Amino acid sequence: MSGTTDLAPERTLGIMLVSASAAVFGLTGVLTKSIHADPLTITCWRGFVGSILITFYVLWRRQRSGGRESLRLGWRGWLLAIEGALASIAFISAFKFTFVANVAIIYATAPFVTALLAFLLVGERFRLQTLAAAAISLCGVAIMVGSGFGTGHLFGDGLALLMTVGSALYMIMVRAFRGTPVVWAGAVSAFLLFVLGWFVTNPLAVSPRDAVLLVGFGASFALASILWTEGARLIPAAESGLLGSAEVPFAILFAFLFLAEIPPAASMTGGAIVLCAVFAHAGRDWLLARQQRAANA
Repeated sequence: MSGTTDLAPERTLGIMLVSASAAVFGLTGVLTKSIHADPLTITCWRGFVGSILITFYVLWRRQRSGGRESLRLGWRGWLLAIEGALASIAFISAFKFTFVANVAIIYATAPFVTALLAFLLVGERFRLQTLAAAAISLCGVAIMVGSGFGTGHLFGDGLALLMTVGSALYMIMVRAFRGTPVVWAGAVSAFLLFVLGWFVTNPLAVSPRDAVLLVGFGASFALASILWTEGARLIPAAESGLLGSAEVPFAILFAFLFLAEIPPAASMTGGAIVLCAVFAHAGRDWLLARQQRAANA
């Protein structure tokens, strides 16, 4: 009983950190649409500021661990960094061409895409519950993407789908490349975006207003990543996954509050279907994990 009491503050802190991370991540669409620069310039400065802050965090964690955490990436770490950078470009670009709600909801299907790709690529089995939720989510996404035909939003929806597949591949590699410093690979990935943007675009040709927003965007990206990393250490994976899903309603709410963006009826209908599937799946995982902990107590 005393052990459970001792763990309560730690679990509460983990819930707060992961929830805060979801809220900060939810600002991505608003910040992207509020900045007038092109997507590569945005990813360039987001990567520059984010990589510096995440590097400080990684070095701080390494110092606390007495230098036990390796910074050697190897080919696996570099592959993670490059793949993560490409997915980030698609992610930022998607917001420029479609509704924030569409991008957020399509991205919410990433756990199901990850399960499917893991089965196809490495033979990892998935549960019937996941298959059912994935099928329901696919129906919702089809409604959303179908509404983009002839409206100019289809390209953005396609980029969101591409980004979701890229994120799913990233998660599979994270699981496969155990021992690789994932957070450090994320910092390197962000820096690669800065290098790419510097050579492909003119990142200095931004207005003072955009410059302030770009710095804030990079800082929010680093903050959300750090909050998630620290919070996920303190709570079970099922719980962190459920809380992380809150990023979607946060993104839609912020788009409405700051951009007055209201997606069309088809997007709202498809989004509601996807969200029901995502939260039902994550909620069931959380309940099962809670029952197992109670049984083992």
